[in-house]
Amino acid sequence: MARMNEEGQWIVLMGLLVAVALFFLALIVNQSALVGQTTAEGVLEFPKNDIRDLRSAVFDYIDRYEVLQTHGHLGDVKTDIVEISLERKNAVVHFWNETPRDVSERQLHPVTIHYNNGVTEYDETVYY
Repeated sequence: MARMNEEGQWIVLMGLLVAVALFFLALIVNQSALVGQTTAEGVLEFPKNDIRDLRSAVFDYIDRYEVLQTHGHLGDVKTDIVEISLERKNAVVHFWNETPRDVSERQLHPVTIHYNNGVTEYDETVYY
């Protein structure tokens, strides 16, 4: 018993270490795939084009503000923008403009836009 062959124990111990290392690598790869998926879902859920379309419609409304006011269609167009956003995009939209302010020697209207579709909430104040 003085000279036991211990080489088999080392082989089994090294095999166990390799198995544990492979387990941890598989766990890390699995978690990175999940993180990548949730990141991609977050990017896809952000309604960038919807917000751009809304901004375009609001800026067109502000451009024609005085013409619409003289013809009495001011409230109709604003109501249409809000209702179309709710119907087509399932988004609650509010926007309003304030009195013009002097910004760099130009009279600009502060326009506040609020967009909420249940997942994304977006607020912006633009001087237009």
